[in-house]
This record gives sequence, structure tokens and C-alpha cells, in this order.
Amino acid sequence: MIKRTVYLLLCAIVLSFGNTVKADEGMWIPMLIGKNYEQMKKQGFKLTAKDLYNANGSSLKDAIVHFGGFCTGEIVSDKGLIFTNHHCGYDAIASNSTPQNNILDNGFYAKNYGEEKPINGLFVRFLQRMEDVTAKVNEATKGLKGAEKESKMLQVFETIAKAAVTGPTIEANVKDFYKSNQFILFVYERFDDVRLVGAPPQNIGKFGGDTDNWEWPRQTGDFSVFRVYAAKNNAPAKYSVENVPYKPKKFLPVSIKGVKNGDFSIVYGYPGRTDRYLTSYGVDMATEKVNPTIVKLRDIRLKAWKAEMDKDVSLRLKLSSKYAQIANYWKYFIGQTEQLKRLKVSDNKRKEEKSFTEWAAQKTEFAGLMEQYDQIYKDYDPIAVQRTYINEGFLASGWVSNAITIGRSWAAMEQKKGDENFAGQVKTSVNQAIATYGETYNEAADKKIFAQILAAFYNDVPVKSQPKFYAALAEKYWTGNPETTFQKYADYLWENSKLIRPEKLKAFMATNPSLETIKEDPGYKYAVNLYPPDYIKTNFGSAVADFETKKAELDHLYLKAVLEKNAGKLMYPDANSTMRLSYGNVQDYPPKDGMVYKTTTTIEGVMQKYIPGDSEFDLPANLIENYNKKNFGQYGNDGTLTVGFITNNDITGGNSGSPVINGNGELIGLAFDGNWEAMSGDIAFDKKFKRTICVDVRYVLWCIDVLGGAKNIISELDIRKK
Repeated sequence: MIKRTVYLLLCAIVLSFGNTVKADEGMWIPMLIGKNYEQMKKQGFKLTAKDLYNANGSSLKDAIVHFGGFCTGEIVSDKGLIFTNHHCGYDAIASNSTPQNNILDNGFYAKNYGEEKPINGLFVRFLQRMEDVTAKVNEATKGLKGAEKESKMLQVFETIAKAAVTGPTIEANVKDFYKSNQFILFVYERFDDVRLVGAPPQNIGKFGGDTDNWEWPRQTGDFSVFRVYAAKNNAPAKYSVENVPYKPKKFLPVSIKGVKNGDFSIVYGYPGRTDRYLTSYGVDMATEKVNPTIVKLRDIRLKAWKAEMDKDVSLRLKLSSKYAQIANYWKYFIGQTEQLKRLKVSDNKRKEEKSFTEWAAQKTEFAGLMEQYDQIYKDYDPIAVQRTYINEGFLASGWVSNAITIGRSWAAMEQKKGDENFAGQVKTSVNQAIATYGETYNEAADKKIFAQILAAFYNDVPVKSQPKFYAALAEKYWTGNPETTFQKYADYLWENSKLIRPEKLKAFMATNPSLETIKEDPGYKYAVNLYPPDYIKTNFGSAVADFETKKAELDHLYLKAVLEKNAGKLMYPDANSTMRLSYGNVQDYPPKDGMVYKTTTTIEGVMQKYIPGDSEFDLPANLIENYNKKNFGQYGNDGTLTVGFITNNDITGGNSGSPVINGNGELIGLAFDGNWEAMSGDIAFDKKFKRTICVDVRYVLWCIDVLGGAKNIISELDIRKK
């Protein structure tokens, strides 16, 4: 077992080494938040540590849900009402929209339970408890290294999680922290009946579009409303008309008192991934190779889709969710690269690594770590761009993934000949994938994307490193330049393959083709080369596996060393999609010399940005009407209406929809974005500029109440004015 002193250090939730702990930095593990409690009280928190996390009673953590596994939501009524972001509910909203009933553009608020819309496949999870299982994992993997240790670790995770599952609606997993230096078990209760209750028109919910994304000042009403349902005994249940609104252990009261600079704030949620212990070698690879490639490939998709979406409302509705997902991180990677360079993060890390190397020289276990990092990145560098092309480029064409799935599924059926049940399941799954593919298919855009990505690959990857199948295609269809070459190849595939055009694909699959027939299709002959594990093995040999295995070993040792070097300091682990809490304050900031961005934006700012008919800055007529009348109801203040505010809380992707909570445990807003000046945040936290952009709960309620007329929703809430 690990020594008690090290154990206590590991349980003390993390800050990047070499820096003084600052309250606004850190995504802290709620189970261990007691170590931060005194600092939180000094900053304005008025409740107890048990009010934050209590495995044996109700606490704030019981009002927080993991929304669909990709966002956060909060329970705001005793009838299971959930607030989250508009962009978190976007797919649910868009998928329930048609040209005849366009709730994405026009908005929607259910006036009773019967009008609430079931969302197939959407779920929420409530965290029941956490348990440190480090000793169990370490004991089971003692003496193992590399792939053998990784395999054993996964087995132990599964065993521990399985023992924690006490029923069909209970889920459990074990997550590693500090690069596998600590392990914690998480146990959840899952609810699968989640229904859409309301959403503003997208020219409120997505006001500002891509232009304002990641920017402050911001005036986006980024919220949507859902409800979790349960069986009549309040237990989780699959969708049924007999289900009733869930009665939660805890829900958040809502404060409409407002915020001011310096007010205490908590963000509670499920941040996705950070990599703040990434070495300078990893930062260089991100800024020089990987990020620019991702941006380039996503830009190809976005431009092709946008050109077609602008022509057809029906297509725009079908592609809106997909477009938004790709656009969000297209801009993210642009900003991250820019800010990492502006902040000289690589240079700063190199200085830290030099100091670390001097300290580690006297430690046999840690000596030479940086030299080993240097070598593995040098070995990996020649394939970094090409590897990025696999998922971001080649598989960006939906038909390619479908073709791979069809081929592999039919091969599996061949191996299980005579198993009609298995064959039925496989065909049902494939047919569902084909139907989903057909919903967003657009020939002009899809064909353009396919050809342009193949041409970009030719320009970005040295000829000597290009795969044999690709080189053969380039030679066969060569016209003198890669652009027309791969357009010619695209024309050939679209005319001759039965796996691309949806109607042709459906007709082909209806014939129940043999595996041999599928393999003869020219589309399949192309796609079969792109199954990621096979592509990597064929073209890179063991290089990728060697890099990842060695990097994991080095990361583990590096973090072990960092913890030892910084013994006694409060530290937090990287985000990993587990429940976290960050605390800080509402706070303005100076983006440039001579400028200060205020903490709040108002409806005046909305009107100043208003551009009639614009796809990003248009507004609903009733918003303009109520603005002109100054009809802000109980939500206004000093003759205006606050729309958004900023705090210095530490967040990342996955925190979308997280509640922003004041010192009294009341909801004051919903976190939905970060700011451009601190886009380096997933790798390097910027203490001066990092801000969380939030939609003010008063704007949310005004939209629901005054614009939406949904008094039924407002009446459920515990609204506090003082």
C-alpha cells in the first residue's frame, strides 16, 4: 500500500506544479473539497462542506446531472425540471423540428406535461458516491509494466465497478487521476426518460453564432429546459406514458437578486478533458502539427455545408446540430493555438522542465525523464499529421464509416452462420446507421468534402509517406494536380458505388448482398483501407502503439515525481469527465492595455448587435417589442435586463450547462463558454485572463416567462429575490 503521507497528498486536489494556489484555478473533486473549505468561506461561501458533498444525505451534488454524457444540467424544481445550455439540447431541439413545426427557429415551451417531448436516447445520471480504490488497483498491478499493466488495470477497473453495480439502473466506473497515480470509483443512478420542456428560438439561444463563439462581451441566451421522469415509485424507468416527473433529493433555488463584481461563485459539473501536465514537447506538437491540421480539415467541411445550408431550410435544420458541433471546436483549436503561442507556454514549460530535470537528477527513478520525452516525440513527429487525417479527414465522409461497418458486420455474420438472432441484431443496427446517414446526406457538400480532403492529404503528407492504396489512386486518376485528380475519383465513386447515395445504398442492402458482393464495390475497396486500427498497423507499424505506451509510462512517472516534488501543496488532477467543483468570483478583466471588460452584459447590447435577417444576429419580434416597452418584469434591474456575466471559475468542455451558484447555494446563471483570451486553458491556465461566460438566470426566466408565456415553468421554481 502507498505510504500515508503520499496518500494524503494524492487526496489533496491539484494545481499545476510550481504555481501558488489561487482560488479561481482548479477543478476540485467534491469528495475531498473539505481541504478547500476555509478558503471558500473567506471568499464568500456561506454553507457547510457537507452542503457541497454528502454521500449519506442530500447536498448540492444531488442537484447536478451528467446530461447525456456530454454536458451538465441542474435540477431546479421538486418535479425534476432541468436547466442546461441550448447547445447541449440542440440536437434534441433540431431533431424535433420540421419546416412545418420549426421549434429550432421559433422556440418551444410546453404548457403542460402532455406537451413535453420525449427524446429517444437521451439520459441523465446522478452521482451517488465516490470511493478511493487506489490501494486495490496498485496491489493488483504491482510489478507490471507497459501493455501488460494497462490490460490488468482495465480488468481490475471492471471488477471493482461490477461489484458496485447493485441494480439495472446503477452504473459504475473507475477513473484514473494524476496519470494513473490515483484511482476513484464513481457510482451513478441513470434515468432514461428525459423530455424536452422548452427552448428559446435559436436567434436567442445561439445569438451571435460562430462570430461571438468564445468571445466576451456576449449576449447569448444559451439555455434549454428538460425534465427527468421516473416510474410511479420514483425509480428510474424507460420511457412510458405512465411515468411521472421525478422527485429529486435536492434541487437548486433560483436567485434573481443579481450579481456584482467580486461576488462568490461556484461552478459544479462534469468538465471533459484537460492536459495541464502536458510537456513542452506535446505543446509544440499541438501548435505546430495537430491543431492546424484539425482546423484545416474542419474548415473544409464547414464551408461545404454552409454553402448548401444557405440554399435550403430543410437541409439547414437537418445539418444544424452537426454543423454546430464541428464549428465549435474548429474555432476552439484556432484559439487554443493562438493563445498557447501568445502566452509562450512552450517556453515557460521548458523552464519548468529544466528546473524539474535538475531536481530529478538526484532521483534514480525520475532521472532522464525529459530526454526520454524528447526522443519519443521525435520518433512520432513524422506521422503526427497523417494520423490526424484518419478521424478528422478520411472518416469525415459518413459513407466511409458506413462502408467499413457494413463490411465488418457482414464478416461477423459469416463467422456466426446460422445464428439468426445475431444476424437480425446486426442488420437492425446497420439499417439504423444507414437511416441516420441518409438524414444529413447532401450530395453536393459530401462530394466536395471527400474530394477536397483527399487533395489536402496529398499536399500535406510527403509522397514517400502516403499509403499504397492512396498512391495507387493518385496515379490512376492523375490529371496534373491533386484537386482535379480527386474530384475525378469522387465522380467515379459516386456513379459506380452502391454504398454512397442513400437510396442506392438502401436498395442494395435490401437485396441482402453477400460479403463477396460487398467487397467488390469500389466504395468498399476504398473504405476498407481506412479502418483505424488496420490503417495504423499497415502504415505506421508499431510506431503509434510504442509512442502511446511509452508516453503513458513517462506521464505516470512525471506526475509521481511532481507530486513528490510538491509534497504538502494543494493540487488538483486534470479533468476527466468526472464531477468537479470550481470556485471563484464574478470578476472583470483587462483584455488589452487601456481596456476593461465589465462583468455583465445587458439587453442593450443585444439590440446594438441586432441585424435584421442575419443568420447570427437576427432577433424574434417579441423580444424587440418587449425591449421597446421596457417590459422586464421582476427580472429587470435599473431600467435594463442583465443577459450575461463572467466569473474567474475554472471550466472546460463538459461544463456546458453547469450551474453557477452563489454563496448561499442559489442558482445565478448557467456556464456556457470560455473567453478568447484564455483559450489555452485546457493545457495552460491563464490566471490573468481566464473567464467563464455565463447566461444570467434572470435573462433565462425572462425569456421563459415574458417571451414564452410559460408561467407553468416559472411557478415550479423556488425564486428568491433577497
